Amino acid sequence: MRTWFLFLWLLNGLTTWAQTPPPYGSHRPTATEHSKAVTTFQQELNAEYRNPEESPLTPEDRAAFTGLPFFPVNYAVCVEGRFVRDSLSAPFAMQTSTSRRPMYRRYGEVYFTLNGKALKLNVYQNQELMKKPGFEDYLFVPFTDLTNGNASYGGGRYMDVRIGQIQEGRLVLDFNRAYNPFCAYSGRYSCPVPPAENRLPVAIEAGVMSPH
Repeated sequence: MRTWFLFLWLLNGLTTWAQTPPPYGSHRPTATEHSKAVTTFQQELNAEYRNPEESPLTPEDRAAFTGLPFFPVNYAVCVEGRFVRDSLSAPFAMQTSTSRRPMYRRYGEVYFTLNGKALKLNVYQNQELMKKPGFEDYLFVPFTDLTNGNASYGGGRYMDVRIGQIQEGRLVLDFNRAYNPFCAYSGRYSCPVPPAENRLPVAIEAGVMSPH
């Protein structure tokens, strides 16, 4: 479906989706634009789960697959934040669900307000992926929130952004595009564990729900 996805899938140890970025840039879209973008995201994700070359599901689970469980689309959790670039941080070995320790660097921080709370998430860049032609601009936002282990997967969820979405020090985070690591579906994958600094003290009722 998307050849770049296959490269990323192999490079990150079969852990990370890298979804097509939303059609809006650094400014919050209109409700109509947002609804269309989220619908496209959900359709693409479901198509990948049906595809035996991309899906983390077993053949048996894939045969019974009718679509991922999503929270209702929530425009309120599509937030525009202030992005602060971090050009000084050193690469580090990110913890995963296995002994694998891929190298990441903190690319920057995004500051935003959600549910009346001032929040921050670190945005990371995979040091191997950035060396691949065409993949230099991929960024990774792993996080946990208060829905984990209940309505959403206990190990946290991921979002993908691209450097081009950061404009004039602003970045839109759309939690409707939050998805599960492959570990939510099979223990044979190695998945980055969201760092402690990306634990959000709010419930993010958007994106992919728990698979169980």
